Amino acid sequence: MAGTWKLQDAKNKFSEVVQKALKAGPQIVTLRGRETAVILSVEEYHRLVRPKIGLVDFLRSSPLAGIDLDLERDRDTGREIDL
Repeated sequence: MAGTWKLQDAKNKFSEVVQKALKAGPQIVTLRGRETAVILSVEEYHRLVRPKIGLVDFLRSSPLAGIDLDLERDRDTGREIDL
């Protein structure tokens, strides 16, 4: 369960906030009564930011997968202008 800490209390008891984040889950820090920041364990952070699927699987599941693209470059050099 997440705990809630006033900013001043979190600063004064930072070690305790970190320990609670490790044992009890994310700890919310408030500033002037508004939720402002969250302290969480590095394992929880990595779980949150880890991609759900790999890049190759993502590209393979794209609606554009398998489309035949024309990758030939146009040999047109542009128009002639007088300077």
